Amino acid sequence: MRKRLAVLGLFCLLQFAHAQSGELLVEHGKYNVYLLLHQIGTEEYGVTEHGPTGLTLTARTIANDRGRASDSTTVLETGPQFAPIRLRQGTALAEVAGASVNFVDGPTTQHAAKPLVAFVGLGSAPPAAVQMMLMRYWLAHHMPRTLTMVRPGQGALPLEIRLVGHDAFQVKGRMVRLARYTISNLIFGREVVWMNDSGRLAALMTFSGLPREEMLDEYATVAGELVHSGVQQQMLDLAELDHEVPPEMQGAYAIVGARLIDGTGAAPVEHATVVVRDGKIVSAGHVPVPAGMRVVHAEGKTLLPGLWDSHVHYSGVEQGPAWLAAGITTVRDCGGEFEFLTMLRRRLETQHALGPRMLLAGLIDSGGPLAFGSVDVRTGGDAVRAVDTYADARFDQIKVYDRLPEDLLRIVTAEAHRRGLIVTGHVPSAIDAYKGVEDGMDQINHLEFVVHAMSLDGRPLDLNSALSKGLIAEFREHGTVVDPTESWTELSERPKGMDAAAFEPGLLSAPYPLARRYGGMGEAVDEAAYRRSLEVDRGVIHALYEAGIPIIAGSDTGLPGYGLDRELELYVQAGMAPMAAIQTATLTAARAARREVDSGSIEAGKRADLVLIDGDPLSDIRNLRRVVSVVKEGRLYNSRKLARSVGFTR
Repeated sequence: MRKRLAVLGLFCLLQFAHAQSGELLVEHGKYNVYLLLHQIGTEEYGVTEHGPTGLTLTARTIANDRGRASDSTTVLETGPQFAPIRLRQGTALAEVAGASVNFVDGPTTQHAAKPLVAFVGLGSAPPAAVQMMLMRYWLAHHMPRTLTMVRPGQGALPLEIRLVGHDAFQVKGRMVRLARYTISNLIFGREVVWMNDSGRLAALMTFSGLPREEMLDEYATVAGELVHSGVQQQMLDLAELDHEVPPEMQGAYAIVGARLIDGTGAAPVEHATVVVRDGKIVSAGHVPVPAGMRVVHAEGKTLLPGLWDSHVHYSGVEQGPAWLAAGITTVRDCGGEFEFLTMLRRRLETQHALGPRMLLAGLIDSGGPLAFGSVDVRTGGDAVRAVDTYADARFDQIKVYDRLPEDLLRIVTAEAHRRGLIVTGHVPSAIDAYKGVEDGMDQINHLEFVVHAMSLDGRPLDLNSALSKGLIAEFREHGTVVDPTESWTELSERPKGMDAAAFEPGLLSAPYPLARRYGGMGEAVDEAAYRRSLEVDRGVIHALYEAGIPIIAGSDTGLPGYGLDRELELYVQAGMAPMAAIQTATLTAARAARREVDSGSIEAGKRADLVLIDGDPLSDIRNLRRVVSVVKEGRLYNSRKLARSVGFTR
């Protein structure tokens, strides 16, 4: 208790730097901001005193993510014991008025009741400096097991802040001890934060679509050690989830009575049986149940191969149960943090942790400060070493990105193919899809690169033009695979204010941080232009499908699980047969990853990766959302329990 009071008395001991408008600056600091371990900006903050107990924190974050510059300022005013009075970020304001909080954002005003002990927020995760004040408030109020954070809208769960350990690092010749905490429900999942002995937030690891870190400048030299500790903590968090949702069946059993869609394109088999033993499919179809074998009754339901999401960014362990709950048993990560991905994959492979099987595409870019990710190659030697590092770590593919020059692209693809790796990714901005394929790209992420290459002459896209037909012929000749991520385009590029739940009802089941994030997305675009763009995309998807170009389904950083459902719905809207749409997330996806020998269909000898749903997806593809159970390598889980373990309400 004495130590905690000493920490909270920090401001009484700090020597002010200067006076500003009659207020004393008592603290200031700078955080380095990282995305995928690549520094994209800084957050600088200052704390001033006003009155005997009042503090004002001002935090300014300046960042440039791949050429997208941002500059935002957050101001937090607090009273005794760091109690929030007013929080402002941009046009959004939260103001405490007695036992209520008033939220104002432009013309929108909301009111919410405020318990006696509670912090306030504005819907999204606050900057590091504001989280520091949140932690000080929590400490000042005797570290309650749960802490209400009053935020706009409905459904926000209380925060759960836990002291989970301590770390010691050598910083500038002295040993520094940091307390490690996790914060649940501030974001989707858990953040890892570190506080130093002076009561300052030293670092945090978070994610919002992609992994993000903030670290006080003085700890920059131990950034790698902090990340290592954070990843280990995430594995401990995953172990808790594993304990919370054990499999309901494993070993040897039979699923009996379901309609079987085996993924091969064959007609469904009614009243089928699938026999599972030791993680493998023993037999499927009208086959007998071995004597004494346990039975899962599935009459009236449909059994399909476990689904593949071929474009994700695995950034937090909570995504795993969310994907499994949607019937997704394999994911391809298209750009994440090396240590997190490899440590998580090891847990999934060796300890049957909660999450789908992972295939990894190692991200390679160029361009210095504007590069995406931490692997920024400048020379041919850099390119070869980057590919070899990924290959040696058992990555399956390489993902190239926007700023990679064409000469380095050729070196990357040549070395990747020499090492047996597939090359996927963005078509680098210096070239088009024609050149990307000629230079060795096996797959293309995002339909926009295909649309762009079909419109190079500046005229509206014409699928009957020589340009469009030539590109499709090029794809056919090279066996190019296309990963459209159309559901992400639909969600993220919609006009600001358009109700996303109208086409993505999964938002109504999502935990508060995800519902706020995706619900608040949008661009300043005309709705008619947006709909015309989607119509063009549907035409291109249909043309690729009719031409036999392999299409694989991926959701990018969309709503976990539901994003893949929406992707397949959009394929059907584009004219794809429901069976073919299902195959984009089963056998076609497995073939594109060279994994069809053990995955992608329900056949004897393959992995027992299965999904059981209510309804028939061949009559209505939306029935894929009605998952009852999922089987990952023979371990059968209840979908609803998986979803609820990470805050969804399937």
